[in-house]
Amino acid sequence: MPTQREGKSGPARNGNDVAVMGADAAMALVRDGATLAICGAGGGITEPTALIEALSERYRNTGSPSQLTLLHSSGLGDRADRGMSPLALPGMAKLIIGGHWGQSPRLAELAEREEVAAYNFPQGVMSQLFRCAAAGQPGLLTKVGLGTFLDPRQKGGRLNSVTTRELIKVMEIDNEEWLFYPAIRPDVAILRATTADTEGYLSMEDEISYLDVLATAQAAHNNGGIVVVQVKRLVKAGSLPPRSIRVPGYLVDALVVVADQPQLYSGVVDRFLSGDYLKPPELDRTGRLDVRKVIARRAMLEVSPGNVCNVGVGIPDGIGLVAKEEGVSDGFTLTVEHGTCGGTSLQGIYFGASVNMRAMLDMPSQFDFYHGGGLDVAFLSFAEVDQFGNVNVHKFNGKLMGTGGFVDICQNTKKIVFTGTLTAGGLKAVVADGQLQIDTEGRHRKFVEHVSEITFNGQDAVRRGQEVIYVTERAVFRLKAGGIELCEVAPGIDPSSDVFAQMDFAPRYHEQVGLMERRLFVDEKMGIAAQWSA
Repeated sequence: MPTQREGKSGPARNGNDVAVMGADAAMALVRDGATLAICGAGGGITEPTALIEALSERYRNTGSPSQLTLLHSSGLGDRADRGMSPLALPGMAKLIIGGHWGQSPRLAELAEREEVAAYNFPQGVMSQLFRCAAAGQPGLLTKVGLGTFLDPRQKGGRLNSVTTRELIKVMEIDNEEWLFYPAIRPDVAILRATTADTEGYLSMEDEISYLDVLATAQAAHNNGGIVVVQVKRLVKAGSLPPRSIRVPGYLVDALVVVADQPQLYSGVVDRFLSGDYLKPPELDRTGRLDVRKVIARRAMLEVSPGNVCNVGVGIPDGIGLVAKEEGVSDGFTLTVEHGTCGGTSLQGIYFGASVNMRAMLDMPSQFDFYHGGGLDVAFLSFAEVDQFGNVNVHKFNGKLMGTGGFVDICQNTKKIVFTGTLTAGGLKAVVADGQLQIDTEGRHRKFVEHVSEITFNGQDAVRRGQEVIYVTERAVFRLKAGGIELCEVAPGIDPSSDVFAQMDFAPRYHEQVGLMERRLFVDEKMGIAAQWSA
């Protein structure tokens, strides 16, 4: 991938000490045409907010730096104007390669209006590409993305018509197909940590996730680029415990101290989220019984004791809450692609921040585990499902969301549970007395004849031998060789009018369709703990 290097241009060190400067001065180091990598995740997780804002302000005042290539593996922002959205300025970027786009919708709108060339690479692949760049490797060979919109025989990850260059290639090794993603080599890495010593050694004690901070710093440094880090405090050289260091000082070129740096957009530092303490068990119930909770409950029934699972954003992020309510949180392990293992993830824009985690890995290592098939069950959302079991989550209804870790996760997991409501847009349903009643049907059908783009290839999954289940509030489907099959309906639901009539195709089904368990629709514990004990 081409870059605009003219030799390393970072500030000179004073002996062993790294340069300390303001955000404006640090962002003046970014040249026109540079390839810029920014680490962070939704809700402000590990986000170098002050540096992003200073870069945006510099461009608005001076028109520089322009024609940037922007790289981000995770989705930064609040689904509005924070995160990467401040960089969505005409002419500032010429090319954007992102793992997730929906957290920073202003950036997505640039791609939708075809004002920039734009690619969506899988989040895990992107994080590992930084590691490839650090190691001097040409790129990454993986099966992640085969048969999906990432496959160059479909879209090659390209998001609009002005994106013409084919970056992803199909390669054959020992009669097996692989995808080759080219290494990404940043000129500038913009990162965040908690504490730096004067020589640039970084600790991340307040951070909720390590993400791919180390890999990105190494990628920039080893390819002649510079590394700029926002931190909360500066301490004397050598005063940080060696085991707390996440990035060694020789990788860092400039430090920007932001004394009031928040842990999340919420502002406070929560030691339960940074993993310093475990929260005691709570006696209260976790949320009212609505269709989202019904779906999370039914998905939870697909877990067995001892399973290692992943939860995605959306309805799946409620599965941890159901497990806590049922008293089985310690009976299996929920992981999040950001790097946390165990605990319960927060919901909404703060997804990825987990309470009572058992371990925190860096993100590339978490995806090593996922890519290698280590997960027993993955819980993921869907936007569209078609008759062949294909799923679309990255681009629909004219809106660009991006995949995040979706493709990395679902392509290699033994069992996949897709979750979502059967229809969307105004759906109103009542859960009461062990039944479900549809009061107002959603305006948009989510089970369509053909998905507009393929983020998950159903028939490829059948050939891989994966178990695939689609859980909605009123029906459960399973993936078979010929397509999806209806296997359960909710009590109180008429299959003809409430299910088949709300789909664009007729799913397969047996004459006697089973009922979703009544306990899913009763506002009391389901008894999973006793069931597992037995």
